[in-house]
Amino acid sequence: MVDTHKLAVRLVMIDLDGTIAHSAPDIAASANRMLEALGLEPHPLELVESFIGNGVPKLIERALTGDRDGVPDPELFEKARPIFERYYAEHVCELTKPYPGAVEGIAALKDAGYRVVCITNKAEAFTVPLLRALGVAERFDLILSGDSLPKKKPDPMPLLHACERFQVELDDAVFVGDSIHDLHAARNAGVRAILVPYGYNHGLDVRTAGAHAVVDSLLGLRDLLTLKSA
Repeated sequence: MVDTHKLAVRLVMIDLDGTIAHSAPDIAASANRMLEALGLEPHPLELVESFIGNGVPKLIERALTGDRDGVPDPELFEKARPIFERYYAEHVCELTKPYPGAVEGIAALKDAGYRVVCITNKAEAFTVPLLRALGVAERFDLILSGDSLPKKKPDPMPLLHACERFQVELDDAVFVGDSIHDLHAARNAGVRAILVPYGYNHGLDVRTAGAHAVVDSLLGLRDLLTLKSA
């Protein structure tokens, strides 16, 4: 049963791919350019979408094998990685678009006085340029990428680091994402999870996943949350 009462919090942590932005088209184009350079067949967008969520190395492994659990030849992987990274760095926000309400929702949170943090498994070399291109980078008090810390989601380290950085109790923080991995990250950290029903959730209906709440867009957070005084 979803709690309909407003949550009094101070810190809002938000995932990037699938939550703030529909980045799959640029990721898929980069993955397919990599495959073509290696003489391999490209993948349809829908398949690449299912590969997103665990960082670039895992994405490349999945693209090379066409399987979420596939493990490619190490030599092939080492050859493929720089091809993908070079192309994606040059096209990080060519086809990518923010989801409806995402930019406005982040701005509303910041203007209301919340601490707002972006936590993603995407490498920093891609994260910051993408957020800048979307026009939201300056709205975040902190940006934690997949290589900012020794561990990444669903490990709780990034979420706990953000709470510690701003001296916020776990009960005063929420994590907003689009997938079961984000839900696990929130649970592992001991903070409440809020999910959006779009994004890259691998076919899961997030409304049945057990999150504290589901919002149709990031703009909907303003009706769900209330700012808790320090």
